Amino acid sequence: MNPADGPDEERAYTALNRYCTPQDIAATVAHLAGEGGRNITGASITVDAGTTA
Repeated sequence: MNPADGPDEERAYTALNRYCTPQDIAATVAHLAGEGGRNITGASITVDAGTTA
């Protein structure tokens, strides 16, 4: 969901009531690439502010 592409009401469909930012994705990638992700293998990580929750 991109706030520039649709109505702001779509934000209500997320569990966190906000859109993800590129910084949110970067923080997840940095975590997985660092010590925090050293034991994570074969997982699919969704960063979507809880839309699929």
